[in-house]
Amino acid sequence: MTESNTILWQPSAKQIAKTEITAFIQMLRKQGVIVNNFAELYDWSISDSQAFWSHYWDFSQLVGEKGDVILENGNDIEKAIWFPEAQLNYAENLLSPFLNNRLPKKTAIVFKAEDKKSYSLSQSELIHQVTVVASWLKSQGIQKGDRVAGYMGNIPETVVAMLASTSLGAIWTSTSPDFGAQSVIERFGQTQPKILFTQDGYFYNGKQVDIREKVSEIDEAIDSIQAIVNVSFLDLDVCENYIDWFKLVSSSSSEEKLTFTACGFNDPLFILYSSGTTGQPKCITHKVGGTLLQHKKEHQLHTDIKTGDNVFYFTTCGWMMWNWLVSALASGASLVLYDGSPFFPTGNVLWDYIDEVGVTMFGTSAKYIDALKKHEFSPKETHQLTQLRTICSTGSVLVPESFDYVYEFIKEDVCLSSISGGTDIISCFVLGCANLPVRRGESQCRGLGMAVEVFNSKGESVENEKGELVCTKTFPAQPAFFWADEDGSKYHDAYFSEYKNVWHHGDYVKLKPEGGMIIYGRSDATLNPGGVRIGTAEIYRHVEQLDEVIESIVIGQDWDNDVRVVLFVVLNEGIILDEILSQNIKQTICEECTPRHVPAKIIQVTEIPRTKSGKIVELAVREVVHGRRVKNINALANPEALALYQNIDELTL
Repeated sequence: MTESNTILWQPSAKQIAKTEITAFIQMLRKQGVIVNNFAELYDWSISDSQAFWSHYWDFSQLVGEKGDVILENGNDIEKAIWFPEAQLNYAENLLSPFLNNRLPKKTAIVFKAEDKKSYSLSQSELIHQVTVVASWLKSQGIQKGDRVAGYMGNIPETVVAMLASTSLGAIWTSTSPDFGAQSVIERFGQTQPKILFTQDGYFYNGKQVDIREKVSEIDEAIDSIQAIVNVSFLDLDVCENYIDWFKLVSSSSSEEKLTFTACGFNDPLFILYSSGTTGQPKCITHKVGGTLLQHKKEHQLHTDIKTGDNVFYFTTCGWMMWNWLVSALASGASLVLYDGSPFFPTGNVLWDYIDEVGVTMFGTSAKYIDALKKHEFSPKETHQLTQLRTICSTGSVLVPESFDYVYEFIKEDVCLSSISGGTDIISCFVLGCANLPVRRGESQCRGLGMAVEVFNSKGESVENEKGELVCTKTFPAQPAFFWADEDGSKYHDAYFSEYKNVWHHGDYVKLKPEGGMIIYGRSDATLNPGGVRIGTAEIYRHVEQLDEVIESIVIGQDWDNDVRVVLFVVLNEGIILDEILSQNIKQTICEECTPRHVPAKIIQVTEIPRTKSGKIVELAVREVVHGRRVKNINALANPEALALYQNIDELTL
């Protein structure tokens, strides 16, 4: 892959002076910690991580008792305990800016569902609804440690239900309504929620989608569910036994007061689920304090979210970016929510929304940016984007050409942050920073307090070489545990079985001398022809620049005691993969990458299988090509697409 250090954006001295990370550095100096820039701050945050996290707790003004002990058993990454004496409540921290009347603006949540409906919640309305729902949950016997689930869209009611649940110390878990009933049962069936919040349906791509039958199937299958609260989003008739959301939130008593149950720093807060493409989804359980402290750090120091900002991320409630987004309330920001297709009624819908609301941070997927580029949208020409300071991209690798596109066709003066982490840590290992330049094709930096390194095949730490992303020291946002993993073996095997006392994340990356990171894809999808490791993103980058190609997926097929590269391509309407196009694809890959990257076979398909959060599934395709059963097709958004990869004659030659 061709690389360059081309700087596409550089913050001005005036911009740097106003950032949250600059304010943090200034606070540290007053405390006797002298660091002058991000590089020095990062090094200190690793060499004295206890001091870093303790000082950041103070800077971020977390509501709660920190305690005197910062870290126990810190030399054992797997068993380390952060802030063992701390007491706090997640919901209280998210609502604290509103409760204390510190904000200059009154809107807490802005919402739009395609072009069908839009509404907002003021600060007082949000607090009122959380108070009422929390009181009702308490009347249902919900208490600390109980699970409450949401089978809901990215709507304000979901945020309210989560805040009400966590205010009581209950554990929140969610999936999005596009999940099939069986996928939901596989997840919630393991965690056994007592209350289910849901809705009658949703809008997507101009269509009305009814999910009432799926809700009934879930209710019947999961015995732990005591009550269902329904949001009448489509105004459809539902089971008379369900609690009506709107009646619930309008049935308050003036005597109700919002209270918060004190929780330990390491008590469970959220249960997230792995994609489940290789078996039953793992129930990754995240901590109250670890989630809150990590999210605030990423929001304030890495994304420069400030009091009064309008924060948007295009996400669903089945993706960790929803949890990441809602935590922005704790920084005094307003949430900007959208539920529906980003291309309905036109590809300008989200950019219209950015201008309408004055979004300051816009988060999306790399695939969305790639799609805009393919369709030649130019928001810079059609929209003002006046307030927009930061664009975040995640979900897959953002290729260098997409960096170029953002600065040429979206906005010149914007910090483009290609961030990466995962459900595993409900946050990021690799992030952006408003004080640093944006280099073409690179993530700007590693996360503060995260000892991220790159290991080669010998387990040695290397720089400017491709290898495995690892974390060599403990950090607060490690999962508490996997639900129902009594002996901790699943948790250990997931992250600590590859290297002793080192977190192995499973990304194939390169750490650049300037501190940036290049990501080449998932390690388990890495190709290995002739014993040479190739990141899948290296191939996608160049193939998908071709006008004929919409998207692609590449796997390694076991062949003749080795592995050969097989590329599947989805082409534009009316285009057939002939010998001329096939040779053009191979020549492009050979010239832009290496001869080893060139696929032995290129095959045209009409669809690529992907997870509910939109990630393509190389492993599932590889299993099908080899005639092996995909263990959990319910994890896929379009499982029927797998049939396109079965019994392909050309792959027997």
